[in-house]
Order: sequence, then structure tokens, then C-alpha cells
Amino acid sequence: MRISPPQNPPLAAALITLATVFIAATTLLAKALGTEALGPALHPLQISHGRFLFAFVAISTAVAILRFKLQRPEWRLHIGRTSCGWLGITLMFASVAYIPLADATAIAFLNPVFGMLLAIPLLGEQVGRWRWGAAGIALIGAMILLRPTPDSFQPAALLALAAAAIMGLELIFIKKLAGRERPLQVLWFNNALGMMIATAAVSPVWHMPTALQWGALAALGTLMACAQACFVNGMARADASFVAPFSYATLIFATLYDFFGFGVIPDWITLLGAAVILSGAAILAWREGRQRPKQQAAIKP
Repeated sequence: MRISPPQNPPLAAALITLATVFIAATTLLAKALGTEALGPALHPLQISHGRFLFAFVAISTAVAILRFKLQRPEWRLHIGRTSCGWLGITLMFASVAYIPLADATAIAFLNPVFGMLLAIPLLGEQVGRWRWGAAGIALIGAMILLRPTPDSFQPAALLALAAAAIMGLELIFIKKLAGRERPLQVLWFNNALGMMIATAAVSPVWHMPTALQWGALAALGTLMACAQACFVNGMARADASFVAPFSYATLIFATLYDFFGFGVIPDWITLLGAAVILSGAAILAWREGRQRPKQQAAIKP
């Protein structure tokens, strides 16, 4: 029987914060690969292929070193989760080549909101006033970041919005997988299947990367594997409502990376939209934290 690690909120906070450092770095690398910073721009499908390929290599290495035994997986859930993850990350990588990292990252924070909305028809969950209110606030923030005026509208931001929606669907599959399989097994199958899907999809557009691009692709995949490991271990050591706010640090690091890497300074629209989205996400996390103790008390004999 699997034993859960002991609760350690300070360690959980540190692990989630470290995960945000890695995740923000992957978006920076994706932007460099999708522009001409490291050579001829790579297609988003090739960038996501590199992400899954090198993440699979990193996690397979960990599996081999730890002599981890893989058990029979829930294939249907893994295929659904990985398909959504691959498409979501591909759209995300496509968006960061055209819009600031801060905008794309902030819009990506809508994925829990989309996950909540999709849980109504797919999981039969009920959504109360607080959840609807938080979702509405976050969506208003997304509209601000889309800059819906003829002179400033960013069509590429719709790619990030679509990525958030698809990754919200991925959360449904993750929720169904939770508790059924061990985290390392979930990560291994996720990246193995993702690598196969990405390999099939990239074939028509693949071309030989430069040496710098190979290095960036390897770093991107390895950093994503590290981020996944930190996130899974952090979530296991504290309540989700406690660690959720620390994941918002991704926006801070993405903004810093974009500034130092590409000289992009966030404007007031970016700051306002991000603040509104994070406010909605924070309200949702706070409400979930208030509801969980009540639900646990209700099921106790």
C-alpha cells in the first residue's frame, strides 16, 4: 500500500515556487525557439515535440535509477489527459512567440476556471455563487488581456485562451487519475504518450535544429520534467488551497525572464489584466480551502 509523504507546508511552498521558476523558464525557451533568437524559428509542433522527448528521457532516467515498477495503467484516462496536455502546450508555445510572456502566462491561469466549468457536465459537480463569481472575475481579466479594440486586439492571445481551455479539460482527466496511480507512473505515461503523439504530429514540419536549438530543446524538456516533479511532490505535502497561491509566482518569473531576455516591459493593460485574473483565481482557491474542511467533516461517521 502506498504511503503518502508527511505534510510539510513550508517544503510544499518551496517546491511549488521552484516549479514556477522552471515553468516560466520553459516559456522563455519556447519563445526563443519560436522566434529567430537561436536560429530559424521552429514550428510550435517541433517545440512541443522537444518538450515531450527530453522530458521523457529525464523521467525514464529517474525511473531506471529508482528501479520504479510500473503498474497496469488506466489507458483511457492517460490518452485523454496526454492528448489535451500536448495540444494545450503546443498552443501555449505558439502564443508566446507573438505576445508577451506575462500575457500568455496570465491567460493560462484560466485553466482552473475552465476546469471548474467543465466539471459541471463531465463530473456532475455543483458550482455555487462564489465559484461563479471567481470565474466571472477571471474571465474579465482575460478579456482585458485580449485588448478587444481594433487598434490593440492581439489575435495570438486567442491561442493562449484556447490552451487554457484545453488544459482545463486536462484537469478533468488528472482529477479522475488522482489516487488511482502513483505520481511517478502518471508522469512517465504522460510523457511517453506525449512523445508518441508529438512525434507523429511533427513529421511534416520537422527540420534539423541548430546546435543552440538542440540545447534549448533539451533544457526545455528537462526543466518541464523538473517542474512536474516539484509540483507533484509539493501538492502531496500540503492542501491544494494552501499551495495554489504560490503557483502564481510563474507570472512574476515570466515577466522577469521576458524583460531580461527580450527587453519586454509589461504595460498597464498587462498588469491590470493579470491582477484581475489572479484575483479570481485567489478567490477560487480561498473558497476551496473553506469548503474542504466542511466536506471532510460531513463524511466522517
